[in-house]
Amino acid sequence: MARILIIRFSALGDVAMTIPVVHSLAVQYPQLEITVLSRAVWQPLFQGLPANVSFIGADLTGKHKGLWGLNTLYSELKAKSFDYVADFHHVLRTKYLCLRFRLANIPVASIYKGRVGKEKLVRRRHKVLENQKSSFRRYADVLEKLGFPVLLNFSSIYGDEKGNFAEIEPVTGAKDNLKWIGIAPFAKHMGKIYPIELQEQVVAHFAADPKVKVFLFGGGKSEQEVFDGWVAKYPTVVSMIGKLNMRTELNLMSHLDVMLSMDSANMHLASLVNIPVISVWELLILMPGLWDGNSCRSIRYSLTCHAVPAPYTDRNHAGGAIMPA
Repeated sequence: MARILIIRFSALGDVAMTIPVVHSLAVQYPQLEITVLSRAVWQPLFQGLPANVSFIGADLTGKHKGLWGLNTLYSELKAKSFDYVADFHHVLRTKYLCLRFRLANIPVASIYKGRVGKEKLVRRRHKVLENQKSSFRRYADVLEKLGFPVLLNFSSIYGDEKGNFAEIEPVTGAKDNLKWIGIAPFAKHMGKIYPIELQEQVVAHFAADPKVKVFLFGGGKSEQEVFDGWVAKYPTVVSMIGKLNMRTELNLMSHLDVMLSMDSANMHLASLVNIPVISVWELLILMPGLWDGNSCRSIRYSLTCHAVPAPYTDRNHAGGAIMPA
């Protein structure tokens, strides 16, 4: 039985986007032993995948830190006798590991990130407006280079079912006939966040409907302060900060009727459990990186936008970010 190592260390959204590809590979090649190498904290994402998928957690801030740590990690991986290595990350750490595997005559393929096309898409002048490959397709291309073409036919980490409701009911309460709406109003970069005062209007709108229950997803002190304020104003709104772990949060998401999210990890996570996801994006981003096995769910709607001051600039914009008005 052949063994393949798939490497993707970060970030959460990008690691989550490997799951539809890994799942499809596992189902279509049941004789293949698949091992995913990532940060140990992401292991819950890979629970419940087919039996031929396993996980190795890298300690990149501990024993696997730096050059000596990578050599230790390589020695541990070499003992697994992998036949193929698929680099879904292609950064300095993974390039070094792949070099070691190549020197050991192990077939290696790395992702092509298409940075030239992306730069042409977002540069200030002479833009080339061409759709770029999704991360899912780029991951699948790596596998095809190694001789494993994959049909991306993933639907959910729970298959045709949902998560075990009994596991989350003590926290969420009974669903009964309510509509459950998840809202994840924050993102890593300020330029990706729809104005909080406008998002509160959305929360207030749904909180006023007795047939709706709103769950807020996020983390961090500043986000919790916002959530605490909303929960105090709107009794039917529930903050999930600190109440569930990643595995049970995915379970809850599978029972939502819809998730409203910024361009953030919660968007990617919700897309893994086969629920409708509405995401709000920056003006210059043309292709969301969320799994959408059913393309009829993809809707693009342009919002009126305005420039915001330079302190909110992120790497996708030069001189100022763009946010919906």
